[in-house]
Amino acid sequence: MPRYKIMVVDDEKSMREFLEIMLKKEGYDVASFDSGEAAVERFKKAPCDLVITDLRMPGMGGVNLLKAMKGLDNGVMVIMITAYASVDSAVEAMKSGAYDYFTKPFNVEEIKLNIKRALEVRRLERENILLKKDIKSRYGFSNIVGASRKMAEVYGFIMSIAAAKANVLITGESGTGKELVARAIHNESPRKEKPFVTVNCGAIPESLVESELFGHARGAFTGAVYEKAGLAEMADGGTLFLDEITELPLNLQVKLLRFIQEKSFRRVGSTNDISVDMRLIAATNKDVEKEVEGKRFREDLFYRLNVIRIHIPPLRERKEDIAQLAAYFLKKYNAEQGKEIKKISGEALDCLMDYDYSGNVRELENAIERAVALEAKDCISVESLPPSIRNRCVKEGSPADPGDKGTVTGPGASTVTIPPEGIDLEEAVSEFEKNIIKEALKKAGGVKGKAAKLLGISFRSIRYKLGKYDE
Repeated sequence: MPRYKIMVVDDEKSMREFLEIMLKKEGYDVASFDSGEAAVERFKKAPCDLVITDLRMPGMGGVNLLKAMKGLDNGVMVIMITAYASVDSAVEAMKSGAYDYFTKPFNVEEIKLNIKRALEVRRLERENILLKKDIKSRYGFSNIVGASRKMAEVYGFIMSIAAAKANVLITGESGTGKELVARAIHNESPRKEKPFVTVNCGAIPESLVESELFGHARGAFTGAVYEKAGLAEMADGGTLFLDEITELPLNLQVKLLRFIQEKSFRRVGSTNDISVDMRLIAATNKDVEKEVEGKRFREDLFYRLNVIRIHIPPLRERKEDIAQLAAYFLKKYNAEQGKEIKKISGEALDCLMDYDYSGNVRELENAIERAVALEAKDCISVESLPPSIRNRCVKEGSPADPGDKGTVTGPGASTVTIPPEGIDLEEAVSEFEKNIIKEALKKAGGVKGKAAKLLGISFRSIRYKLGKYDE
């Protein structure tokens, strides 16, 4: 049993002592007070889970004590006891937030049972608060990481359309975070306290999609032994997120279109219409217009869904976000795996920056999760990265090919000759630098990380110089 804290407040000493002895025998941590004022002062410093208080006391009475406690912690449970029972006093106590009300002398076993029930309610409410915080931390707006201009546009668009009722279509490659964006829209909307229900249209067998989405009546098909509510019904008041919408079978697309138009549906095997109030967000990693052209997706359904369009750019188009994302995932998996890795080495970060992620943010996250699991030191090294990323970079300590020193030509390569009319020094130096970088890239097989190693400069430097020369 958890060590719950209970306060007993009664101006009658014998009652305080009786309750204190009884509750301590039950395993609770108990503190008793002879006045409401003293209990409130203690509560400010050391809150408790449950207050058992007399209704009538000199000074602060039970109802005023209840209101004071609830003002400090609305979740605290309060049980009233009194020798002067009346309907009015009971009603006032319950309206003010009391969990229960007992008349002296009370049944000891009954009050023990009600104390356990009140503390169970307290526990569940705490868990609910923690769960909401966890959900917000996992799926809140702050979980979409990236400071690039393209992501800033996405953030701004989310904020501008979150309160709207219109349907939203989110497009983008796999792993770009379409569900995170959908959850962010929900969490920033007036519907945030209501359910966010996800339907993966590509993961449910075709024969079960309609039943999962709209539910079924008892006896609708073999195995339907009871009535079942669908996910659309569960999303009432909140948001229904249809992921991989283009995987929905054509016959179901017709029923989804009717549902969107009429805001009502019928369970499989039923003739009764069920109306719901919810916002629809759909997502796909496919080119929807091509799916429509190929007659694989209904044009009328597309227009119903495509009221507001959000496109999530792939990671290769916003590489300036990679360092921030990597740091975010390092912190996340440090916590999950109990590690204390402080940073990512410069060379490892160069490798991460130089890689084109076909799996987008999800692939980068997997790479950091793997690196955290494998790294034995306090800094992520190149060796801890996945081979697909590591092989794009020069391995730490690998020597340049000593067999071919190469020849560098260009203005000023070995001797300097200045013509009578003079030269443009900056232009000559730039041309020389450009030729050296070209030669290094040629020797490195086009791998920028290796070319940088040959030149003794950082990956960032060579990338900057290539950009300067429009290479």
